[in-house]
Amino acid sequence: MEITVTLENIQQCAYYFWERVQGRVFAFHGEMGAGKTTFIAALCAAKGIAGHVSSPTFSLINEYTYEEEGLPARMFHIDLYRLKDEEEAVNAGIEDCLYSGDICFVEWPEKIPSLLPENRIDIYLHPVNTNTRLLKIDFRR
Repeated sequence: MEITVTLENIQQCAYYFWERVQGRVFAFHGEMGAGKTTFIAALCAAKGIAGHVSSPTFSLINEYTYEEEGLPARMFHIDLYRLKDEEEAVNAGIEDCLYSGDICFVEWPEKIPSLLPENRIDIYLHPVNTNTRLLKIDFRR
């Protein structure tokens, strides 16, 4: 599946994504500045998360709460850019998030290949120009 995202249509694309993609762990691949955090923020907004969503570059994990089917739910935004190795990820509690059953967005997933669940959705962001990104979505089920 592919989605072309611009800054003008990003929120519509986030709703479109949630209508068609069912999953709990989403691995975001793309170079620095590809728009991973920007699209994750739009996905969070589409789930009703209010406030500023930013990349947890230094804390590794941001936790957000929202409602899912009228019940409180959690969502984790994980940024592994500064991670040294998989052991550091384990010590930081990344595995607990990934296998919690909660929605997890993982930036820089290539840093923890053996920790990622097989049942995940890989999203590859490719810059088309300064305002447009092509998202290629790979369902690994």
